[in-house]
Amino acid sequence: MDEQERPPQHQEGERRMGGPRTEMPSLEELRGIAARKGQLKGLDIDLTMPEAWLNQYSLSPMFYTTRAYFVFTLALSSVVAWGAACWGYQIYVGMGVAGLRPPIFWGIYISTFVFWVGLSHSGTIVSSLLRLTKANWRRPVLRGAEAMTAFSLMVASLFPLIHIGRIWRVYYMFPLPNQRFLWPNYRSPLAWDMLAISVYLTASMIFLYTGLLPDVALARDLCPRGNWRKKYLTVLSLGWRGTHRQWHVYEKASTLLAVGVLLIAPSVHTIVAWDFSMSITPGWHTTIFGPYFVVGAIYSGVAGVISLMILLRWIFGLGQIIRTVHLYNLAKLELVMAVTWAYFYFVEFMTAWYAHNPVEFRIWEYQWERFPHLMIVMLGGTALAILMLSFHKVRTSPRLLFLITVLINVGMYIERYLIVIPVLTHRDNAYTWTDYTPSFVEISVAVGALAFFLLLYAVFSKLLPVVTVADIREGKIITGDVRIGNREVRVYADVEEPL
Repeated sequence: MDEQERPPQHQEGERRMGGPRTEMPSLEELRGIAARKGQLKGLDIDLTMPEAWLNQYSLSPMFYTTRAYFVFTLALSSVVAWGAACWGYQIYVGMGVAGLRPPIFWGIYISTFVFWVGLSHSGTIVSSLLRLTKANWRRPVLRGAEAMTAFSLMVASLFPLIHIGRIWRVYYMFPLPNQRFLWPNYRSPLAWDMLAISVYLTASMIFLYTGLLPDVALARDLCPRGNWRKKYLTVLSLGWRGTHRQWHVYEKASTLLAVGVLLIAPSVHTIVAWDFSMSITPGWHTTIFGPYFVVGAIYSGVAGVISLMILLRWIFGLGQIIRTVHLYNLAKLELVMAVTWAYFYFVEFMTAWYAHNPVEFRIWEYQWERFPHLMIVMLGGTALAILMLSFHKVRTSPRLLFLITVLINVGMYIERYLIVIPVLTHRDNAYTWTDYTPSFVEISVAVGALAFFLLLYAVFSKLLPVVTVADIREGKIITGDVRIGNREVRVYADVEEPL
């Protein structure tokens, strides 16, 4: 290797040493080499961050509370209390307070259920794919995506209970032995949804808890003596000590769970799509609903992950861990999903148009006649997202990304609403045509569900680590090629600072 071919850091070392170096470089030189490499490639982790400071900074949301957190939590608690009161009022008075009237028996509750199930998918799919592909920038994103999956499913599981009205008879949905030998009707979508959500929620909670183990043990060790968190952190850590065997089992379990959850997630939303497509109702009876729902779920879910990551940066001040490069890479993934969802939507429309089915085409016309503002927000939001996310400056701007991703999820909620309502209000027989307007109770419950999701995340941030500290520490290991004598040697070094 001549002078022109050698990297600059090698030439500098040789000039200082008076020729080719013959000893190992110092830790400071390795850190500088790795930092320069990281800056050229878009550094996802600050390699110069001291180990002790990283631990305290990552766990700071648990032990330090900002004024923004208090205001945020208080506002969410008020909205949740109002939504719960409206649900209680509906239980006490009856389903008549909802806007459901014959022949409309599926309303905003079902639309909200589909939205939350869809939002949960990206967390699992994104986290699983990033773990399996071992993407270097995955680390600060994993915990947020996995927690979003679990909390979205918790919220989604409430809506079958809200929808059936008589929640004291919910046990009929479960295959429980009884003296009357009654079993669930497995042809009912309610039974399908119960089975799908139960399996998916169980797998997601196990997946989330497995990833939490090393970080819970770290929080246990750093927790001050006498702190109320010490007891439950000790129990949840399951005696984790960070031995070689424990790490080996942890890595194997994480990989197996990632594969399993990755297979479960698309099947669950396909089952939710079958709630519609298995019927003979025009507008729903189509084979494209399965993949269409899965693509829409990932599209809205990735937008949800981006929004949550930005909120964590703002509320907890985690900008040194959740960096611009993470938002940039997620924005590129969101751009791909936006184009894919637009393609599926176009195919669905072209199929109905080419078939010249008067009933299905009347549904499309009714959407533009009755809900032109909603159609503009839904389609315009996707078109704007595709246009804006194509620019590098937008993908690196947290404020613009937050606005775009919120607009995307508003549009996707509208899309779920337009899947359910127009088909039911304009069936094949014209004499059954009617209209549907959500009542104040329904809207309050739906808004309360959104606040409940955010409140779960806020409480989670005070009880458990919100970022994957162990994975971030793993990413701080420096690798670099240095010239020792006449050979290039790959060097690994940890940047841990001595106390």
